[in-house]
Amino acid sequence: MRIARRMSSRGTGRRDPARAPAAALRNRILARSRLPVLVVMLAIGYGTAGYWLVEGKSLLDAFYAAVLTLSTVGVGTDSPPGPGGEVFTVSLILFGVVALFTAIGVGTEVVASGEPGRWLRMNQVTRSIGHLSGHYVICAYGRVGRAVLVELQRRNYTTVVIEAKSELEPLLEEHGVRYISGDPTDEAVLRQAGIERARGLICAVDSDAANVFITLTARALNPGLRIVARASERSSIDKLVRAGADEVVSPYGLTGRRMAVLAVQPSVLEVLDLLNLGSDIRLEEVAVRAGTHLDGLTIAQARARYAGVAILALKEPGSEVLANPNHEVRLASGDLIVVLGPAEILNRMAD
Repeated sequence: MRIARRMSSRGTGRRDPARAPAAALRNRILARSRLPVLVVMLAIGYGTAGYWLVEGKSLLDAFYAAVLTLSTVGVGTDSPPGPGGEVFTVSLILFGVVALFTAIGVGTEVVASGEPGRWLRMNQVTRSIGHLSGHYVICAYGRVGRAVLVELQRRNYTTVVIEAKSELEPLLEEHGVRYISGDPTDEAVLRQAGIERARGLICAVDSDAANVFITLTARALNPGLRIVARASERSSIDKLVRAGADEVVSPYGLTGRRMAVLAVQPSVLEVLDLLNLGSDIRLEEVAVRAGTHLDGLTIAQARARYAGVAILALKEPGSEVLANPNHEVRLASGDLIVVLGPAEILNRMAD
Protein backbone atom coordinates (compact mmCIF):
# COMPACT_ATOMS: atom_id res chain seq x y z
CA MET A 1 0.00 0.00 0.00
CA ARG A 2 2.84 2.36 0.77
CA ILE A 3 4.39 1.72 -2.63
CA ALA A 4 1.02 2.21 -4.29
CA ARG A 5 0.59 5.60 -2.63
CA ARG A 6 4.04 6.67 -3.75
CA MET A 7 3.28 5.47 -7.25
CA SER A 8 0.08 7.51 -7.38
CA SER A 9 1.92 10.65 -6.35
CA ARG A 10 4.81 10.16 -8.77
CA GLY A 11 3.48 8.15 -11.66
CA THR A 12 1.81 11.05 -13.46
CA GLY A 13 5.09 12.47 -14.71
CA ARG A 14 4.01 15.98 -13.70
CA ARG A 15 6.51 16.55 -10.94
CA ASP A 16 7.48 20.11 -10.14
CA PRO A 17 10.80 20.74 -11.93
CA ALA A 18 11.97 22.75 -8.93
CA ARG A 19 12.25 19.47 -7.02
CA ALA A 20 14.91 18.20 -9.42
CA PRO A 21 18.34 18.03 -7.73
CA ALA A 22 19.93 20.88 -9.71
CA ALA A 23 16.94 23.12 -9.14
CA ALA A 24 16.86 22.26 -5.43
CA LEU A 25 20.54 23.15 -5.12
CA ARG A 26 19.95 26.41 -6.97
CA ASN A 27 17.09 27.23 -4.62
CA ARG A 28 19.32 26.60 -1.60
CA ILE A 29 21.96 28.97 -2.97
CA LEU A 30 19.34 31.63 -3.64
CA ALA A 31 17.83 31.19 -0.17
CA ARG A 32 21.22 31.69 1.49
CA SER A 33 21.82 34.78 -0.65
CA ARG A 34 18.59 36.47 0.38
CA LEU A 35 19.96 37.92 3.63
CA PRO A 36 22.77 40.07 2.13
CA VAL A 37 20.49 41.22 -0.68
CA LEU A 38 17.81 42.16 1.86
CA VAL A 39 20.32 44.04 4.03
CA VAL A 40 21.62 46.02 1.03
CA MET A 41 18.09 46.89 -0.06
CA LEU A 42 17.23 48.01 3.49
CA ALA A 43 20.37 50.19 3.58
CA ILE A 44 19.43 51.85 0.29
CA GLY A 45 15.84 52.33 1.47
CA TYR A 46 17.05 53.71 4.81
CA GLY A 47 19.38 56.16 3.05
CA THR A 48 16.76 57.30 0.55
CA ALA A 49 14.16 57.90 3.26
CA GLY A 50 16.67 59.68 5.48
CA TYR A 51 17.95 62.13 2.86
CA TRP A 52 14.39 62.78 1.79
CA LEU A 53 13.18 63.54 5.29
CA VAL A 54 16.30 65.04 6.91
CA GLU A 55 17.78 66.96 3.98
CA GLY A 56 14.53 67.63 2.14
CA LYS A 57 15.87 66.21 -1.12
CA SER A 58 13.63 64.85 -3.84
CA LEU A 59 13.19 61.09 -3.89
CA LEU A 60 15.48 60.74 -6.92
CA ASP A 61 18.19 62.95 -5.38
CA ALA A 62 17.82 61.14 -2.05
CA PHE A 63 18.21 57.74 -3.76
CA TYR A 64 21.24 59.06 -5.67
CA ALA A 65 22.86 60.40 -2.49
CA ALA A 66 22.23 57.13 -0.63
CA VAL A 67 23.81 55.04 -3.38
CA LEU A 68 26.85 57.35 -3.57
CA THR A 69 27.30 57.24 0.20
CA LEU A 70 27.02 53.44 0.41
CA SER A 71 29.48 53.07 -2.46
CA THR A 72 31.98 55.25 -0.52
CA VAL A 73 32.00 57.83 -3.34
CA GLY A 74 30.29 60.41 -1.15
CA VAL A 75 27.47 62.90 -1.70
CA GLY A 76 29.66 65.62 -3.14
CA THR A 77 30.69 69.06 -1.80
CA ASP A 78 28.43 71.35 -3.87
CA SER A 79 25.71 71.26 -1.18
CA PRO A 80 27.19 70.15 2.16
CA PRO A 81 24.66 68.51 4.48
CA GLY A 82 23.56 70.20 7.67
CA PRO A 83 24.27 68.89 11.18
CA GLY A 84 21.32 66.50 10.98
CA GLY A 85 22.44 65.34 7.54
CA GLU A 86 25.98 64.73 8.78
CA VAL A 87 24.74 62.58 11.66
CA PHE A 88 22.45 60.66 9.32
CA THR A 89 25.28 60.14 6.80
CA VAL A 90 27.46 58.62 9.55
CA SER A 91 24.64 56.26 10.53
CA LEU A 92 24.13 55.30 6.88
CA ILE A 93 27.84 54.56 6.48
CA LEU A 94 27.74 52.32 9.54
CA PHE A 95 24.67 50.60 8.12
CA GLY A 96 26.57 50.13 4.86
CA VAL A 97 29.56 48.60 6.66
CA VAL A 98 27.26 46.08 8.36
CA ALA A 99 25.65 45.26 5.00
CA LEU A 100 29.08 44.86 3.39
CA PHE A 101 30.39 42.47 6.04
CA THR A 102 27.12 40.51 5.98
CA ALA A 103 27.39 40.09 2.20
CA ILE A 104 31.06 39.07 2.45
CA GLY A 105 30.33 36.57 5.21
CA VAL A 106 27.41 34.91 3.46
CA GLY A 107 29.19 34.97 0.09
CA THR A 108 32.29 33.34 1.57
CA GLU A 109 30.16 30.68 3.26
CA VAL A 110 28.32 29.88 0.03
CA VAL A 111 31.54 29.65 -1.98
CA ALA A 112 33.30 27.57 0.71
CA SER A 113 30.40 25.11 0.76
CA GLY A 114 31.11 24.24 -2.87
CA GLU A 115 27.42 24.48 -3.76
CA PRO A 116 27.89 26.94 -6.68
CA GLY A 117 30.49 24.64 -8.23
CA ARG A 118 28.26 21.60 -7.74
CA TRP A 119 25.32 23.47 -9.26
CA LEU A 120 27.38 24.42 -12.33
CA ARG A 121 28.66 20.84 -12.64
CA MET A 122 25.14 19.42 -12.32
CA ASN A 123 23.87 21.77 -15.02
CA GLN A 124 26.73 20.70 -17.27
CA VAL A 125 26.06 17.02 -16.58
CA THR A 126 22.32 17.50 -17.16
CA ARG A 127 23.00 19.09 -20.54
CA SER A 128 25.38 16.29 -21.52
CA ILE A 129 22.92 13.60 -20.40
CA GLY A 130 20.22 15.29 -22.46
CA HIS A 131 22.15 14.21 -25.56
CA LEU A 132 22.69 10.61 -24.46
CA SER A 133 20.80 7.64 -25.87
CA GLY A 134 21.31 3.91 -25.43
CA HIS A 135 23.27 4.38 -22.21
CA TYR A 136 23.16 2.47 -18.92
CA VAL A 137 21.92 3.95 -15.66
CA ILE A 138 23.50 2.62 -12.45
CA CYS A 139 21.66 3.29 -9.19
CA ALA A 140 24.11 3.59 -6.26
CA TYR A 141 27.90 3.75 -6.30
CA GLY A 142 28.58 1.17 -3.63
CA ARG A 143 30.80 -1.86 -4.06
CA VAL A 144 28.38 -3.53 -6.47
CA GLY A 145 27.75 -0.35 -8.45
CA ARG A 146 31.46 0.31 -8.83
CA ALA A 147 32.10 -3.20 -10.13
CA VAL A 148 29.25 -2.79 -12.65
CA LEU A 149 30.61 0.57 -13.79
CA VAL A 150 34.13 -0.79 -14.31
CA GLU A 151 32.84 -3.66 -16.43
CA LEU A 152 30.57 -1.45 -18.55
CA GLN A 153 33.36 1.06 -19.10
CA ARG A 154 35.70 -1.77 -20.08
CA ARG A 155 33.20 -2.68 -22.77
CA ASN A 156 32.98 0.98 -23.88
CA TYR A 157 29.37 1.56 -22.84
CA THR A 158 28.18 5.00 -21.79
CA THR A 159 27.01 5.16 -18.17
CA VAL A 160 25.27 7.51 -15.75
CA VAL A 161 25.42 6.91 -11.99
CA ILE A 162 22.70 8.06 -9.59
CA GLU A 163 24.00 8.40 -6.03
CA ALA A 164 22.01 9.64 -3.04
CA LYS A 165 24.90 9.73 -0.54
CA SER A 166 26.63 13.11 -0.66
CA GLU A 167 29.72 11.67 1.06
CA LEU A 168 30.47 9.63 -2.08
CA GLU A 169 30.57 12.68 -4.36
CA PRO A 170 34.34 13.28 -3.86
CA LEU A 171 34.99 9.67 -4.88
CA LEU A 172 32.79 10.04 -7.97
CA GLU A 173 34.64 13.25 -8.88
CA GLU A 174 37.99 11.56 -8.34
CA HIS A 175 37.03 8.66 -10.62
CA GLY A 176 35.72 11.02 -13.30
CA VAL A 177 32.27 9.43 -13.29
CA ARG A 178 29.26 11.07 -14.93
CA TYR A 179 26.80 11.15 -12.05
CA ILE A 180 23.67 12.75 -10.65
CA SER A 181 23.22 13.52 -6.96
CA GLY A 182 19.74 12.46 -5.94
CA ASP A 183 17.41 9.72 -4.78
CA PRO A 184 17.10 7.05 -7.50
CA THR A 185 13.56 6.26 -6.31
CA ASP A 186 12.55 9.79 -7.36
CA GLU A 187 10.96 9.84 -10.81
CA ALA A 188 12.39 13.31 -11.50
CA VAL A 189 15.93 12.02 -10.87
CA LEU A 190 15.41 9.02 -13.17
CA ARG A 191 14.14 11.35 -15.89
CA GLN A 192 17.18 13.57 -15.37
CA ALA A 193 19.38 10.51 -15.91
CA GLY A 194 17.67 9.96 -19.28
CA ILE A 195 15.92 6.75 -18.27
CA GLU A 196 13.43 7.12 -21.12
CA ARG A 197 16.30 6.92 -23.66
CA ALA A 198 18.48 4.44 -21.78
CA ARG A 199 19.28 0.90 -22.90
CA GLY A 200 19.59 -0.61 -19.45
CA LEU A 201 19.21 0.01 -15.74
CA ILE A 202 21.19 -1.60 -12.93
CA CYS A 203 19.50 -1.34 -9.52
CA ALA A 204 22.43 -1.76 -7.12
CA VAL A 205 20.94 -0.02 -4.08
CA ASP A 206 21.46 -1.97 -0.85
CA SER A 207 17.73 -1.79 -0.06
CA ASP A 208 15.47 -4.36 -1.74
CA ALA A 209 12.42 -2.13 -1.21
CA ALA A 210 14.16 0.75 -2.98
CA ASN A 211 15.16 -1.54 -5.86
CA VAL A 212 11.55 -2.69 -6.23
CA PHE A 213 10.29 0.88 -6.43
CA ILE A 214 13.05 1.94 -8.84
CA THR A 215 12.15 -1.00 -11.07
CA LEU A 216 8.44 -0.14 -11.02
CA THR A 217 9.08 3.51 -11.85
CA ALA A 218 11.67 2.83 -14.55
CA ARG A 219 9.52 0.17 -16.23
CA ALA A 220 6.61 2.63 -16.42
CA LEU A 221 8.87 5.30 -17.96
CA ASN A 222 10.59 2.97 -20.45
CA PRO A 223 8.80 -0.32 -21.22
CA GLY A 224 11.66 -1.51 -23.44
CA LEU A 225 14.34 -0.95 -20.79
CA ARG A 226 16.45 -3.91 -19.71
CA ILE A 227 16.53 -3.95 -15.92
CA VAL A 228 18.97 -5.93 -13.79
CA ALA A 229 18.27 -5.65 -10.07
CA ARG A 230 20.12 -6.62 -6.93
CA ALA A 231 18.35 -8.65 -4.24
CA SER A 232 19.78 -9.12 -0.76
CA GLU A 233 17.00 -11.43 0.38
CA ARG A 234 15.71 -14.46 -1.50
CA SER A 235 12.11 -13.37 -0.79
CA SER A 236 12.72 -10.18 -2.79
CA ILE A 237 13.55 -11.96 -6.03
CA ASP A 238 9.93 -12.69 -6.94
CA LYS A 239 8.89 -9.13 -6.03
CA LEU A 240 11.53 -7.65 -8.31
CA VAL A 241 10.52 -9.93 -11.18
CA ARG A 242 6.87 -8.96 -10.76
CA ALA A 243 7.89 -5.30 -10.59
CA GLY A 244 9.45 -5.62 -14.05
CA ALA A 245 13.07 -6.68 -13.60
CA ASP A 246 14.48 -8.79 -16.45
CA GLU A 247 17.18 -10.31 -14.28
CA VAL A 248 17.62 -10.46 -10.51
CA VAL A 249 21.05 -11.09 -9.00
CA SER A 250 21.92 -11.96 -5.41
CA PRO A 251 25.53 -10.87 -4.79
CA TYR A 252 25.77 -13.02 -1.67
CA GLY A 253 24.51 -16.10 -3.51
CA LEU A 254 26.94 -15.54 -6.36
CA THR A 255 29.82 -15.05 -3.95
CA GLY A 256 28.94 -18.26 -2.13
CA ARG A 257 28.79 -20.29 -5.34
CA ARG A 258 32.06 -18.76 -6.53
CA MET A 259 33.80 -19.68 -3.28
CA ALA A 260 32.48 -23.24 -3.52
CA VAL A 261 33.70 -23.64 -7.11
CA LEU A 262 37.09 -22.17 -6.16
CA ALA A 263 37.32 -24.82 -3.48
CA VAL A 264 36.54 -27.80 -5.72
CA GLN A 265 37.15 -26.69 -9.33
CA PRO A 266 39.49 -23.66 -9.33
CA SER A 267 40.55 -24.10 -12.95
CA VAL A 268 36.99 -23.56 -14.19
CA LEU A 269 36.83 -20.08 -12.68
CA GLU A 270 40.31 -19.27 -13.92
CA VAL A 271 39.10 -19.93 -17.47
CA LEU A 272 35.93 -17.87 -16.94
CA ASP A 273 37.95 -14.98 -15.52
CA LEU A 274 40.23 -15.18 -18.53
CA LEU A 275 37.22 -14.94 -20.86
CA ASN A 276 35.57 -12.09 -19.02
CA LEU A 277 38.61 -10.03 -18.06
CA GLY A 278 41.11 -10.80 -20.78
CA SER A 279 41.99 -8.06 -23.27
CA ASP A 280 41.64 -10.29 -26.35
CA ILE A 281 39.45 -13.40 -25.88
CA ARG A 282 35.87 -12.57 -24.94
CA LEU A 283 32.56 -14.23 -24.33
CA GLU A 284 29.90 -12.00 -25.91
CA GLU A 285 26.22 -11.90 -26.87
CA VAL A 286 25.66 -10.82 -30.49
CA ALA A 287 22.28 -9.78 -31.86
CA VAL A 288 21.40 -10.73 -35.44
CA ARG A 289 19.93 -7.69 -37.18
CA ALA A 290 18.23 -7.50 -40.54
CA GLY A 291 20.62 -6.77 -43.39
CA THR A 292 23.81 -7.63 -41.49
CA HIS A 293 26.35 -10.27 -42.51
CA LEU A 294 24.91 -12.81 -40.07
CA ASP A 295 21.33 -12.50 -41.30
CA GLY A 296 20.40 -15.59 -43.33
CA LEU A 297 23.57 -17.57 -42.62
CA THR A 298 23.50 -21.05 -41.16
CA ILE A 299 25.50 -21.76 -38.02
CA ALA A 300 28.06 -23.62 -40.13
CA GLN A 301 28.38 -20.71 -42.59
CA ALA A 302 28.77 -18.21 -39.73
CA ARG A 303 31.53 -20.32 -38.19
CA ALA A 304 33.29 -20.55 -41.54
CA ARG A 305 32.99 -16.81 -42.26
CA TYR A 306 34.31 -15.85 -38.82
CA ALA A 307 37.07 -18.38 -38.36
CA GLY A 308 38.35 -18.60 -34.81
CA VAL A 309 34.97 -17.84 -33.24
CA ALA A 310 32.93 -20.51 -31.49
CA ILE A 311 29.12 -20.19 -31.46
CA LEU A 312 28.18 -21.67 -28.10
CA ALA A 313 24.45 -20.97 -27.87
CA LEU A 314 21.46 -19.60 -29.78
CA LYS A 315 18.34 -17.89 -28.49
CA GLU A 316 15.52 -17.38 -30.95
CA PRO A 317 12.70 -14.90 -30.13
CA GLY A 318 10.21 -16.47 -27.72
CA SER A 319 12.24 -19.63 -27.13
CA GLU A 320 14.72 -20.92 -24.61
CA VAL A 321 18.48 -20.74 -25.02
CA LEU A 322 19.77 -23.63 -27.16
CA ALA A 323 23.30 -24.74 -26.29
CA ASN A 324 25.61 -25.98 -29.06
CA PRO A 325 23.04 -25.32 -31.88
CA ASN A 326 22.90 -27.58 -34.92
CA HIS A 327 25.16 -26.37 -37.74
CA GLU A 328 22.20 -26.42 -40.18
CA VAL A 329 20.12 -23.88 -38.17
CA ARG A 330 19.71 -20.65 -40.14
CA LEU A 331 20.08 -17.33 -38.34
CA ALA A 332 17.39 -14.67 -38.69
CA SER A 333 16.75 -11.14 -37.51
CA GLY A 334 16.00 -11.06 -33.78
CA ASP A 335 18.14 -14.07 -32.90
CA LEU A 336 20.82 -13.82 -30.23
CA ILE A 337 23.99 -15.90 -30.34
CA VAL A 338 26.54 -16.41 -27.58
CA VAL A 339 30.00 -16.45 -29.12
CA LEU A 340 33.55 -16.96 -27.90
CA GLY A 341 36.57 -15.56 -29.71
CA PRO A 342 38.99 -12.67 -30.27
CA ALA A 343 37.54 -9.23 -29.56
CA GLU A 344 38.46 -7.93 -33.02
CA ILE A 345 36.43 -10.63 -34.80
CA LEU A 346 33.52 -10.29 -32.38
CA ASN A 347 33.34 -6.58 -33.13
CA ARG A 348 33.10 -7.37 -36.85
CA MET A 349 30.29 -9.83 -36.18
CA ALA A 350 28.31 -7.20 -34.29
CA ASP A 351 28.57 -4.67 -37.15
